[in-house]
Amino acid sequence: MVVLDLAMPLKNRVTRVAPWFGPAFVAAIAYADPGNFATNFTSGASFGYLLVWVIVAANVMAMLIQALSAKLGLVTGRDLPELCREQLPRPVSRGLWVQAELVAMATDLAEIIGGALALYLLFGVPLPIGGLITCAAAFALLELHQRGVRRFETVIGALLGVILLGFLYTALRSGTDAAALSTGMVPSFEGTESLLLATGILGATVMPHVIYLHSALTKSRTAAAGPARLREALRCQRADTLIALGAAGFVNLAMLVIAAQLFFGTGIGGTDTLEGIHAGLGTVLDGHAATAFAIALLASGLASSSVGTYAGQVVMQGFIGRSIPLALRRLVTMAPAMVVLLIGVDPTRALVWSQVVLSFGVPFALIPLIWLTRRRDLLGEHANRPITTAAASAVALLIIALNGFLLVRTLG
Repeated sequence: MVVLDLAMPLKNRVTRVAPWFGPAFVAAIAYADPGNFATNFTSGASFGYLLVWVIVAANVMAMLIQALSAKLGLVTGRDLPELCREQLPRPVSRGLWVQAELVAMATDLAEIIGGALALYLLFGVPLPIGGLITCAAAFALLELHQRGVRRFETVIGALLGVILLGFLYTALRSGTDAAALSTGMVPSFEGTESLLLATGILGATVMPHVIYLHSALTKSRTAAAGPARLREALRCQRADTLIALGAAGFVNLAMLVIAAQLFFGTGIGGTDTLEGIHAGLGTVLDGHAATAFAIALLASGLASSSVGTYAGQVVMQGFIGRSIPLALRRLVTMAPAMVVLLIGVDPTRALVWSQVVLSFGVPFALIPLIWLTRRRDLLGEHANRPITTAAASAVALLIIALNGFLLVRTLG
């Protein structure tokens, strides 16, 4: 009886806070998508542990930004696109909608290519066919959302777990140079190329579509929430964000560590492409490590593609108050990716270019988010403190500046 008495409060506590957890795990998928694979592995293979600090800093920035987005939806009961439509002039909100749709297409480009490449590495499926399979599988995942948001969040969280376990397995086998890892925490660069890669890491980390989405995922959890319950919900959401993005941050760090340990300074060629990394893992470790990499890439492509399409629905519904069938949206957003796969563009290069396009959308999501979350007329006592607004503004300016540099360097 004593055991039961002790267990019941814990069970009740878990039951009480469980409904607030889950949205951040959906958002976290964007921080471990195929674009991150390409950027992080290239950084580790080219510069060893040098850019560890960039991944850590980028993840801290992501936690702050996603926490603000989650708070906005939870407190107001509306998502970021809806509030932009309400609070901004119509031409401005329509302009934001157009660029957000372009960003959604660029996002799908990276996710579909990543999934197609994973199927090619695992089973030898031609890239165009792999792209179609990825689209179909991602659409099936989206059908889960129609049957309940919790099912969708659970499956996406499970796929994030697959990615995490895949890299944990490979990271444990490759080992870690603790001294080099500590040195990599000190901010430094080695020439323009390392600065370019650092910018790429930041550009691939903060995804505009998931900033919109996180606020939409939390807004449905405000029903019948009184002041005390809302404060508890906000604490749970911060914990949700910390845990989920902490897992995504570990994945990103593991990518760089694996590449630094196994490929940096070894003379192994081809590690600037995902196919070369897959082959290199098979050579340096064994086929199991290569398979774990490909499975993680497939899970990333499937999960992030479905999340990206769902975010597109949120964007359209919020900015213009309309929606289209998911099947039609899927066909529209997958078109650029299928064209790229059919004409034979290098997949890794296409992933990099998709990140460049995404850099355009970052300020259009960040600036309204900061502006709205600092307003007491919208969030009341939960509005940002001045130090929070200052920190978020500094993050936004840094990301905008570095993404601008990435864009100029890439086009140049």
